[in-house]
Amino acid sequence: MRTRITVPDDSLTRLRIALTVFFALDGFVFAGWVVRIPAIKEQTGASASALGLALLGVSAGAVITMMLTGRLCRRYGTHRVTVVCAVLLSLSVALPPLTHSAVALGTVLLIFGAAYGSINVAFNSAAVDLVGALRRPIMPSFHAAFSLGGMLGAGLGGLVAGALSPTRHLFGLTVIGLLVTAVAGRTLLRIPAPTPSQEVPQQTSAPRRQGTRTRGLVITFGLIALCTAYGEGALADWSALHLEHDLEATPGVAAVGYSCFALAMTIGRLTGTRLLERLGQTRTLVGGGTTAALGMLLGALAPSVWAALLGFMITGLGLANLFPVAVERAGRLAGPDGVAIASTLGYGGMLLGPPAIGFMADWFSLPAALTSVAALAATAAVIALLTRRAAG
Repeated sequence: MRTRITVPDDSLTRLRIALTVFFALDGFVFAGWVVRIPAIKEQTGASASALGLALLGVSAGAVITMMLTGRLCRRYGTHRVTVVCAVLLSLSVALPPLTHSAVALGTVLLIFGAAYGSINVAFNSAAVDLVGALRRPIMPSFHAAFSLGGMLGAGLGGLVAGALSPTRHLFGLTVIGLLVTAVAGRTLLRIPAPTPSQEVPQQTSAPRRQGTRTRGLVITFGLIALCTAYGEGALADWSALHLEHDLEATPGVAAVGYSCFALAMTIGRLTGTRLLERLGQTRTLVGGGTTAALGMLLGALAPSVWAALLGFMITGLGLANLFPVAVERAGRLAGPDGVAIASTLGYGGMLLGPPAIGFMADWFSLPAALTSVAALAATAAVIALLTRRAAG
């Protein structure tokens, strides 16, 4: 039996707007930090290897806290945890420019990464609840907001980089983040989450078997998220190098490679709801994985720059909705814990991608290494196809 909190339709609309704002804020703050990494590297005097280790603090902090956040969401509610994490994220982004060594930078990035990972679990869990209440597959629209926020944050960061020091710029992000949280957070705290407030499991002859099956499905969708995030991380770090070194593109054209991928992914997520309504989750996952695999084969093996750029765009369109659908499905199966598991696996894929590509590039070549993105995208499609009945 389930007792569900009833939320008026106008409140659901306001809740959707507030959550969209938090997704956009997350992308905006994170991108603002990323564009100032070169300046902070110079400030700390870190070598390339020392900086790389320090940057792992973001990922390590996120992975460490994601599972804990799932438990906090169950205890205190996804809305409260989202607001608290937004405050922590806004405050912690101002810490990196205050450091003067790689060790200190890595330490504060653990805090920043913890806030970043926690808010991702919290607002994705809140979004899963809203998707269930609206009975519409709107999850991609939230991730589109994240992508748009990231593009805005990167663009603004590029504009102010010459005029503002990293300290002033990132402190400005703190002020903006706190102001946005104060406004959007009021809506989030006033509207109850449209989720079951009390749930009594039905009697079953094999409860342990049911729990094992559910956990297995959650991990399955987490693996799809991993395959997707692997591609995102690989293209973010290696697309420009591939265009410049393997295809002899100019630095300016090479920099466009990831922009094409990110723009295509944003477009794919903006149209994701309509795609899911027409095709359903399984076809969207299978079609997206297949499209991304073909696009990445073109991007990695094409003999010309423009064909490679086209391949990156096709890859972005294919990968766009895999992560949102995987996280939403895991959340529907197991609540915040499901979101935490899928997000942790997905973030693990983003961690795994860049170094794995680097090792394979040393062993074989960079174009050959980039085909691993196609292989994992195809793997995601196969997983979705093989588990379509169980997932349903």
